[in-house]
Amino acid sequence: MAEKLWNGRFEQPTDKLVEDYTASIHFDSRLYRHDIQGSIAHCRMLAECGIISFDEASLIVQTLGEILRDIERGKIALDSSQEDIHMAIENELTARIGETGGKLHTARSRNDQVALDMRLFMREAISSILDLLRLVQATLVKMAEDNLSVIMPGFTHLQHAQPILFSHHLMAYYEMFGRDFARLTDCLGRTDIMPLGSAALAGTAFPTDMEWTARQLGFPRVIENSIDAVSDRDYLIEFCSASAILMMHVSRLAEELVIWSSAEFAFIEISDGFCTGSSIMPQKKNPDVPELMRGKTGRVYGNLFALLTVAKGLPLAYNRDLQEDKEPVFDSVDTVTATVRLLGKMLPQIRINSERMGLMAGQGFTAATDLADYLARRDVPFRKAHHVAGRIVQHCIQAGKELVECSLDELKAFHKAFEEDVFAYLDIAGIVDRRESVGGTATVRVKEAIARAKADLESREPGSKKNIETEE
Repeated sequence: MAEKLWNGRFEQPTDKLVEDYTASIHFDSRLYRHDIQGSIAHCRMLAECGIISFDEASLIVQTLGEILRDIERGKIALDSSQEDIHMAIENELTARIGETGGKLHTARSRNDQVALDMRLFMREAISSILDLLRLVQATLVKMAEDNLSVIMPGFTHLQHAQPILFSHHLMAYYEMFGRDFARLTDCLGRTDIMPLGSAALAGTAFPTDMEWTARQLGFPRVIENSIDAVSDRDYLIEFCSASAILMMHVSRLAEELVIWSSAEFAFIEISDGFCTGSSIMPQKKNPDVPELMRGKTGRVYGNLFALLTVAKGLPLAYNRDLQEDKEPVFDSVDTVTATVRLLGKMLPQIRINSERMGLMAGQGFTAATDLADYLARRDVPFRKAHHVAGRIVQHCIQAGKELVECSLDELKAFHKAFEEDVFAYLDIAGIVDRRESVGGTATVRVKEAIARAKADLESREPGSKKNIETEE
């Protein structure tokens, strides 16, 4: 059993059940790189400020580097007696270099230490997700540009509504993911703050230099209140919130991919590499990847509510409840990272059935609004024109025909304002290209949207390229 760093106050050893119950090392061990990174910066700051000698700092830093390599090589066993990754590393350090290792913890607490580790971890995680999200957006723009002539039925209530460009539909998701990118970028700004030096809650009496440590770790600023530094996790809650919204957008797209790939729609075919078969039905090709994207959205929602519940009743400052922040955050990081990475890889390999989309774009009386618009342009009040168009649709349903199959005489029977040019007005491509309002589906507008998106993507600075641990 490893000796506790805090055992001076206690006469009895910790009960084994308590050790197992309170241990977090089975999940916070993934923070080992960040913990050592923060400890090295802290150690060097202690030497710079004359709190420990440069020789002591050199020995500590060298040994921490050796411990890092040994952890990565699997040479250091981590178990619940070590409680958490911070104590495991410090125990290993003191075991190797003796009492000098104990000087590393001068002017800090595990409270600000774990706050630092999580901010370092989240800074990398968010930057990595931003890079992946940017690739998804770029993929959507390329798909939109490559399929600019494809017309599909637009839907409301999952019923045929009006014809739109398939590219316009794709660019709607580009916009949604753009807001997700902005939310995560904002979250990154509130995450990228240095808390180390706040100690347990009140700061430290040692003459430390937090700004020096912040520069070493690449933080643009130092947190301004030591109690806030160790006790709040709002940046983690914000990340889980932004992740939930992002996954909601992914889930909506995934739902459409599932629907569109069905035999009833047949708008797309998902690549074999992203589908599975049936154990009993040999003909099946199941869209399991987008289905799982829908399903995994629920766990990210749950992580948000779990974290909100943990934090909602905590008095200031640190409470052990906050140990429960890591698992939901880690799970959201892993789930979102894997999902967005897979989405970016799956989308370019989808085969678009443009002929089927175009055929269905004219089905279901999608030109009915334009029929009403035609009359409105001829000084018929729109409400009356709407009523006339509705009666014509009812007539076509009973006759088993589409609007364009009506004769001019049939149309005139409903209103005398109809003329021969009405049929050209009901051309599907024309219907699409007349919608030139800002954000509309007209080809000219979609081209503009694609051009703006390409310029925006080219202007963005990519996030951190550092690797993070994720579940593939």
